[in-house]
Amino acid sequence: MTEASAAGLRILLVEDEAMVAMIIEDTLRDLGCEVVGPISSIERAREAAAKEEVDGAFLDVNLRGELVYPVAEALAARGVPFAFVTGYGESGIDSRFRGAPVLTKPFLPETVEQLVSRHMSRRAA
Repeated sequence: MTEASAAGLRILLVEDEAMVAMIIEDTLRDLGCEVVGPISSIERAREAAAKEEVDGAFLDVNLRGELVYPVAEALAARGVPFAFVTGYGESGIDSRFRGAPVLTKPFLPETVEQLVSRHMSRRAA
């Protein structure tokens, strides 16, 4: 995906680790995306997932001891693509979401770009 094709995408970022959030946010902004977040609480993330018009999302699986699956459910119900962010790999993902892409920590910024390219696009398109 080129910067031009990602430009204007609104991406929800749900992450409680400051350094990880910064890397993802910087990468998304470099691609021309508008970042909604980063959000570090389940309550705020659920609200954003239900109300914000977004083209995709990156969801940290574990936010301060709470699992992000209610946020994933809200996004899935709206047809919004998302990728999980975790240090535990795909095997740690709830079976309901096993088909969702996973950004495994540690990661390279290029991996964020690839996930946006393959899984997130303008929903209106």
